Amino acid sequence: MEITGEQLIPLPQQRVWEALNDPGILKACIPGCESIEKVSDTEYKVVMTAAIGPVKAKFNGKLLLADLRPPHSYSIAFEGTGGAAGFGKGAAQVSLLPSGSSETCAAPLPKPAAPPEPSNAIE
Repeated sequence: MEITGEQLIPLPQQRVWEALNDPGILKACIPGCESIEKVSDTEYKVVMTAAIGPVKAKFNGKLLLADLRPPHSYSIAFEGTGGAAGFGKGAAQVSLLPSGSSETCAAPLPKPAAPPEPSNAIE
């Protein structure tokens, strides 16, 4: 899943930061998240459902917050297992930019460029 676009939130940057670190609000922001339990300030135990085409799987795993720059940005990563579906993982970087005194623009940060992959061609 790739998250794109930005959202203008009618709250100050600090309030948005606090909300995105609240398990209940974080759960509502993550597509397919069924449950979330805080383990520490940077780790959550999660259950989420993901669909790829007609196949739907439930994943149990952990959500980790990293690169915290309160109240400006953080990275969020998920790793989990889905039984017969195997292993799933995903990540996003979120940036919170003040827009005036009472609004915040929440936007995904651009992904760093991936290094070129070696060619699989046989000569």
